[in-house]
Amino acid sequence: MLKFYFNGSPNPTKVALFLEESGLAYEPVQIDTRRGQQFNADFLKVNPNGKVPAIVDGEATVFDSNAILLYLAEKTGKFLPRGGDAVRAELLSWLMFVATGIGPFAGQAVHFKHFSPEKVPYANDRYQYEAMRHFTVLNDRLRGRDWIVGDAYSIVDMAAWGWARMVPFILGDDAWAKLPELKRLHDAVSARPAAARAIALKDRFTWKTDMDEEARRHMFKHIKAG
Repeated sequence: MLKFYFNGSPNPTKVALFLEESGLAYEPVQIDTRRGQQFNADFLKVNPNGKVPAIVDGEATVFDSNAILLYLAEKTGKFLPRGGDAVRAELLSWLMFVATGIGPFAGQAVHFKHFSPEKVPYANDRYQYEAMRHFTVLNDRLRGRDWIVGDAYSIVDMAAWGWARMVPFILGDDAWAKLPELKRLHDAVSARPAAARAIALKDRFTWKTDMDEEARRHMFKHIKAG
């Protein structure tokens, strides 16, 4: 059975969404990053980068959430937009846009807004700006269309949804007013029963919730111990 290494953060949740949508049988494996489980030797054999999500599917090991989405979509033939080379080119472009733009900038925006041990106004302003800019690109793309690529729900929408769920946490409670098209996509995906199951997956496990010295030591290794 496919093993899915995960926690409740945006990138694993979008893979959980695909697994729930597709009906693939899988075994969820908890990786509690606040306890440092991402650096256990057994997990580093799965993902040398020490990040979730990752999957082991028979002899295949895949890490990085968007790589996993593409792998699973091609394996199952599900949630891939149809339309030949031109549509596949759009699929790859927008999937990588989420991977290299939305995810990294949103993640850094969260760090400097919520978790940085010291206030760094320049870094906070830069990542807030870039996160909003990238989300605005998606918002503009969605104007006049139901889905990001093609005419049906696909892995690109799943990838975007994983981070779109966090827009108020990343950018503030008023951010949705500036991103109405993305909000519409977010709501459409969130209304799917599989999305509720994907979000609830983490509730099967007990997680460390405190962002204390131990958690900071594991999650932000560049910070020197006080």
